[in-house]
Parts: sequence; structure tokens; C-alpha cells
Amino acid sequence: MPEGDTIFRTARTLHAALAGRAVTSFETGLATLDRVDQDTPLAGRTVQRVRSVGKHLLMEFSGDLVLRTHMRMNGSWHVYRPGERWRRPRSAMRIVVATDAYVAVAFDVPVAEFLTSRDLARHRELNALGPDVLDDGFSPGAAVERFRSRADEPIADAVLDQRVMAGVGNVFKSEALFVAGVDPYRPVSTLTDEELARVIEAARSLMRANVFRGGRRTTRMMNPDAKLWVYARTGRPCRRCGTAIESRKQGQDARGTYWCPRCQK
Repeated sequence: MPEGDTIFRTARTLHAALAGRAVTSFETGLATLDRVDQDTPLAGRTVQRVRSVGKHLLMEFSGDLVLRTHMRMNGSWHVYRPGERWRRPRSAMRIVVATDAYVAVAFDVPVAEFLTSRDLARHRELNALGPDVLDDGFSPGAAVERFRSRADEPIADAVLDQRVMAGVGNVFKSEALFVAGVDPYRPVSTLTDEELARVIEAARSLMRANVFRGGRRTTRMMNPDAKLWVYARTGRPCRRCGTAIESRKQGQDARGTYWCPRCQK
């Protein structure tokens, strides 16, 4: 389940492999991308930069062209050496960007489009994003203001809203609220600025800790099986107090929320 930490790591890996290299070939199974490539071929352009914005991945090419992809639930990017066997079947391939040294392959990516810099500046979805929790210039104060605009929503729904704070997904939602000691069903209006700041800092610190390692861990326990505090641990004892972890579907998309009823009163 790609969240902001996964997209950040993916962008960093793609940038290291592709930046400064010329595209030798481009292939796609997506008709919309294929039509653009026929009009303005990608081959011959140079990959200038790959970066993440929340859960969006932007691959920038010379000649004012940007490839935006969004993984949704199951998409992923892989990097291979030319001729190396893929770890996923070809039927799952959506995009191939090849250079002389590396081949980047997108599997099961449901959202992909080519944009110019002008398109990017006017992109409705990107412009609506809240501050990216992994951005060096992240402003907690700006995030608090956006949370306040969702006063009647449960805090867990607001944390997932990319227009409030970009990059947080369902795993870090539950984990951050546990670390902050906040009940996921409390309306935003009932939280003080200090409590909101705790939630924001928990989400940011947990995600930043995960961009420099594989896998996902929110605890600092030595036990390799004790990676997460509450996510996907329904009925199991809380790692802090021993109370059984509870879970419930929440929000318009019925995403699973996990919490400790004692630690998050």
C-alpha cells in the first residue's frame, strides 16, 4: 500500500538511476500516454529530475515534459539493468522508460499522464494538496489551519485528506494517532492546537524515519515482529498497556482504523 514514504523512496531511487541520462526507448500499455509519445517522442529526451509530491511521482524530462503517476493501492515502479529479468509479469507493465544503464518499469499504475510545466502549474489535484509532510519546507502551522477547515470531521478522516496534509496513508494514520494519544473518532473541532500539533509531528516523524529504510516500522522495539503499534492488530494486546486493540471501518471509503481504547481515550 504505497504511502508518502514509499513514493519518496521510489522517487529517490528513480532519480539516482535515471537523472542526467537520455531516454533510449519508451513503451506503454496506456493509450493516453502512447498518443502523446507518438506526437512528441520521449526517446532522445534527458531525464532531468524525479521527485515526489505527497503520493504523486513526477518524472521531469527535457523539452518541457513531465510524467505524473499515482500508485493508488497497487502500483509500483521497479528499476532494472538492461536485459535483467523483471520480477513482475509483462501483463502488469504499464510504462517502460529505458536508458543505456537502467530501465524503469511501472507495474499496475492506474493513473499516468504527460504534462507541460504550464499544465503542472494549473493542475487541479496537485494544487489542492496540503503541505507535504516529507518536504523540507513543511509548515506545521499551515497544516493546523487546514485541519481547522475540517472542523466537523473525525480526526482520522482529516489526517487522510490529502488536501489537509499530503502523503499520509492509512497505516500512518492509525500509527500517528496512537503515538499522539488521540482517539481517531474525535471531531477536529474538539482538538486543541497542541493536540493537532502532536498528531502532525507524529505523522511527520514516523514517515521521515521510514524514508531511509526498507519495510515499514513505527516502534523502536528490538523485536523484529513488533514493527507497528496498532495497525492490523485487532484483538491483540496494546504494546504499551496490554488492552485489546480495536478496529472499525471509517470514512467515505470505509478504510480500516485501528486504535487502543485506553491509550487513546
